[in-house]
Amino acid sequence: MTYTFDVFSSLDGYGAAGGDWTGYWGKQGPELLDHRLALYSEEQRMVFGANTYRAFAHMLATSTEGSEVRDPWVTRMINLPATVVSSTLDGTVDWPDATVERGDAVEVVARLKEESAVPLRSHGSLAMNRALMAAGLVDRVQVTLFPVITGQSGLDPVFEDAADFDLELIESRTLDGRVQELVYRPTLHV
Repeated sequence: MTYTFDVFSSLDGYGAAGGDWTGYWGKQGPELLDHRLALYSEEQRMVFGANTYRAFAHMLATSTEGSEVRDPWVTRMINLPATVVSSTLDGTVDWPDATVERGDAVEVVARLKEESAVPLRSHGSLAMNRALMAAGLVDRVQVTLFPVITGQSGLDPVFEDAADFDLELIESRTLDGRVQELVYRPTLHV
């Protein structure tokens, strides 16, 4: 089964920013949000590392109805079946249809790819997905590139300490006239 590493990024490669930046760096529009909802309306299984799961669970717990944290695509993502790969979480998580899998992410995802009847997708989980890419388990890297540079406030460098990869562009689109979505097939560069 295919595995997609789905990540948001600033032009300079950060997955988030501090300071006065809001979610989506304030660049979301109706086309982006509709496209995200369509992507997440397909049957699939989410895969998260423990840190990303904790961050999502915290954001959801502290958000209010109508906030961007509760955009329709996020609500759909929360209601998809999910696997949380963790050696630190106990067996229960506050997520509607999630299970915790202990062990090495490479081994867990390799097994999921063999056993799953639906595609696998991970949004975020940067360190886990860099390891999965190095192990050859990521079939698609989907980067949603926001038109900002966050050199002073950027957080979470998306590909920090990643292996080297050649990328084959397999899809691209512009959303709301400013946000780029680029989908690549990664191959370890040797």
